[in-house]
Amino acid sequence: MKFRYTIMYVENVEQTLAFYEQAFGLERAFLHESGDYGELNTGDTKLSFSSLALMTSLGKHPSSGNPHSPNFEIAFETDDVAGNLANALKAGAELVQEVEEMLWGQTTAYVRDLNGYLVEICNAVAG
Repeated sequence: MKFRYTIMYVENVEQTLAFYEQAFGLERAFLHESGDYGELNTGDTKLSFSSLALMTSLGKHPSSGNPHSPNFEIAFETDDVAGNLANALKAGAELVQEVEEMLWGQTTAYVRDLNGYLVEICNAVAG
């Protein structure tokens, strides 16, 4: 068994892919011709998006979640947390937490994407 992908439910897959390309420098791997499903190149585990409309039509009863009370986050690791935070904000991300040095030796920052999902920008944990 291996962890293959995470699918986030969004209003507009095309806009979400474009946001992640611009904000985090990721590359689009796939967008279905219907526009209801897409993936980004993120290594072995894919970050994918499916439209709320498609999931509703499949009887899944999706929710886009509450941006002020998130129940998960995704994280992108980088050697330049501050620079990547600046890029994300320029692309329209909403600042949640400025760059901060954590007690365990990691530098982190947090934003919300255009759908309200919490995204951590961090470096590798030291040690």
